[in-house]
Amino acid sequence: MPVKSPPPALRRLFDEVGTVDSVGVEERVAKYGTRSIKKAAKVWGLKTAVSMVDLTTLEGKDTPAKVASLCQKGVRPHDDDAIPPVAAVCVYPSMVRHARRALGSAAKVRIASVATAFPSGQAPLKTRLAEVRAAVADGADEIDMVINRGAFLAGEFGVVQDEISAVVEACGPLTLKVILEVSELETFDNIRAASFLAMRVIRPGDFIKTSTGKTSLNATLGNNQVMLEAIRDFYLDTGVAIAMKPAGGIRTAKQALQFLTAVKETLGDAWLNNTRYRFGASALLNDLVRQLAKEKSGAYQAPFYFSESAESY
Repeated sequence: MPVKSPPPALRRLFDEVGTVDSVGVEERVAKYGTRSIKKAAKVWGLKTAVSMVDLTTLEGKDTPAKVASLCQKGVRPHDDDAIPPVAAVCVYPSMVRHARRALGSAAKVRIASVATAFPSGQAPLKTRLAEVRAAVADGADEIDMVINRGAFLAGEFGVVQDEISAVVEACGPLTLKVILEVSELETFDNIRAASFLAMRVIRPGDFIKTSTGKTSLNATLGNNQVMLEAIRDFYLDTGVAIAMKPAGGIRTAKQALQFLTAVKETLGDAWLNNTRYRFGASALLNDLVRQLAKEKSGAYQAPFYFSESAESY
């Protein structure tokens, strides 16, 4: 089957922001798994990864009690004061007020809420913006929005950017994370181009994010690398530092350390904190805590010793 040619607008954007050497990306990310991280550096990496997790429940059966339990786990992931809290808990807009009640007003753990008709984004713009405003009013600290992938693939870039700008306005001072849904963008070139479109209309400290976690392909070292390099190139051109969140499919501490290696080698130490990098992978938390316990005691504890996390996101 012949490869479908991208629309002229997309080809022009490729010319403007550059295309991706897919073979080079895959070769580079393969090397991250060969890095040896041991002892103090490993403990630092594991704790840093814990502090970057967005602990999430996004199910139709979510209840206030489940959200309260999630918040408790986020504040104290394990019975060890040396293990930091997670960066945020992430819930649907209807659960934001329950998370706020559980965490209080001065919590170190932030409240993120998916919005804009997550995960499809297929709702009228006024409905999507109303959802954002409701989450803001109920006490959210961060909003995770999905872009209009259909408009992007059709080359309607003004539509994509206008909608992101409208969400920025609805968020006010809150942090915004813009989800590209990389599996539906299909190619590294499209992922890079969409990253630039988003970065041009969001603010310093806002995030671009790989995925909703609701499709067959989520975060990989490859698409993470493409987005990190887009952030690097945008920063070198503008001086504006954009943050990054890979989401979905990151389940083990070993994977997390490889993603952190990618951050360090591509963007540097300034991005190795939860204001500039997050993991949207709640199933990851228990393995991080288990590995930290092993580093402390010298032996693995059984997985059932650790409380269950919410769904992977």
